[in-house]
Amino acid sequence: MDHIERNYKIVEKRLIEQMETSLNYARDLIDSELDAGVLNIIIKPIVKSFYDHWTKGAKKGTKAQIRLALDSAKELVKNGSVSREKFDQIIEKNFPTYLDNDQTNIQTKRSHKNYKLLKDGTKKSFISQVEECILFLKVKEEIKDYKELSRLAFGEKEIAYQALKRQLDFNDEGIKIVEMDDTILKVPVGKNIIVKVLRSGFELTKKNLIENLDTIFN
Repeated sequence: MDHIERNYKIVEKRLIEQMETSLNYARDLIDSELDAGVLNIIIKPIVKSFYDHWTKGAKKGTKAQIRLALDSAKELVKNGSVSREKFDQIIEKNFPTYLDNDQTNIQTKRSHKNYKLLKDGTKKSFISQVEECILFLKVKEEIKDYKELSRLAFGEKEIAYQALKRQLDFNDEGIKIVEMDDTILKVPVGKNIIVKVLRSGFELTKKNLIENLDTIFN
């Protein structure tokens, strides 16, 4: 079972690096928006404080989500064959903790009419992440890095692309829900700029992930 621990560490490291890249995009974007002077002197510090809190929480929460997806996959892979029944049991057991660590979930109103849509999307994202982690952890061949692991886990670039596209689509849908009605956010002011940064940060992250995929399979 040494290959499971080896693959776990490789994937964990890679996903944390991707998280750091995304948060750096967000930080640069929010600083750029605030420096542009579009907000008044009262609103600026509120938006900055909210986003600083969001980023700090996102770093801690996303790391917890990464480990939870990997731990869920590890439990399933170590049990041998992954049955649908066992998979669903693991998802139901671990999703509440995954949701509690989701920063978008934390910063939105649970009483809002669109909250269930956001929650359902987060669950679909978790399911997809666990499915992908299972593929990674199952690889037994000798590998030395994430690039080699990805090639063996997915086999073909198109399969890897479709897996990435599913994750990106779930994130995109979540942002669209917030864009559709930003009253779902708990922040009292500056919602438009926060939503704008969420969208811009996502698009930059999406571009980066697709470019990384091209590098892995070319």
